Amino acid sequence: MDGPQAPATAELRTALLAWYDRARRDLPWRAVPGAAADPWHVLVSELMLQQTTVATVRGRFAPFLARFPTLQALAEAPLDEVLHAWQGLGYYRRARALHACARTVAGQHGGRLPLDPDELLELPGIGPYTAAAVAAIAGGRAVVPVDANAERVLARLAALETPLPAARPELRALAASLAAPTRAGDFAQALMELGALVCLPKRPACPGCPWVSWCMATRTGQPAAFPRKQMRPPRHVRHTVAFVLERGDGAVLFRRRPDTGLLPGMIELPSTPWLPEPSQAMHAVATAAPEGVAWAAIAGEVRYRFTHIDLVCRLLRGRTANGAAGEIWAPPARFAELALPTMTKRLLQHAGLLGP
Repeated sequence: MDGPQAPATAELRTALLAWYDRARRDLPWRAVPGAAADPWHVLVSELMLQQTTVATVRGRFAPFLARFPTLQALAEAPLDEVLHAWQGLGYYRRARALHACARTVAGQHGGRLPLDPDELLELPGIGPYTAAAVAAIAGGRAVVPVDANAERVLARLAALETPLPAARPELRALAASLAAPTRAGDFAQALMELGALVCLPKRPACPGCPWVSWCMATRTGQPAAFPRKQMRPPRHVRHTVAFVLERGDGAVLFRRRPDTGLLPGMIELPSTPWLPEPSQAMHAVATAAPEGVAWAAIAGEVRYRFTHIDLVCRLLRGRTANGAAGEIWAPPARFAELALPTMTKRLLQHAGLLGP
């Protein structure tokens, strides 16, 4: 057998859609039953939801759409404005990708988002999952986007022994075999909804699953053992020292991060490089700190967890009479105007310059 096969495909579709009609959540970006989905709303929500919880996106989606109600509105906005509106969602590469995509669509497609998955894949920042999601949900194309929730459901349906991430080609093939020729958008959302509400990572609620009669993992008696996963590499810890430099008028010195790497283009406090040992970070202060300042340590440290590393940050505080031309200075009253990542906000809170 070339890969996992979908048993009783028509029955699986019928059962899942019937369950979805009863159990679907009312989400701000989801069209009401019978209404056509707005492609712009679908694209924004799909990028927001990547590596972010539904609860977080619920509170951020409407304000973002109020600020950028159309693709054209976002395409015309400066990147800094988009990054600022993205605050609280993290993973800012997605905001940059959305901005680049909107500008390409505005320039090359007359402002109309393509709904063909192959055309969507040609846009900057759009990968196979997002292309399939937009094509299915907004375009009614018979394709199935496979996110982490869908991966879990499909791996359990087939009791797939191949571990993730190596299993992904097999899971995409299984998803394609299930693609619904009608109600494609509902089927795509139903599969993800099943993983979010029923086929949970640690405690799947198998008795309430519409696919329980076909699920091979359930028959093993250990559905939570699927999908199989490879051992994760150990997380790395990095250390840095950040500088809280205050001017006589109360403004604080910031800098912009590089356009590549973590938090690209965001505004942060100046700091040493992120180094493997705390002693290395302290030694780097001599070359990284703004010159001519008497520094005092702020007690304690701030820890921040990124996807692959844990960052431990100590803070030094100093004062200066004035700043150099071209530097970014802002008083606490204007912090909200800056595109500050959560990490920087936590450092400012630790320094007593920003409320919780």
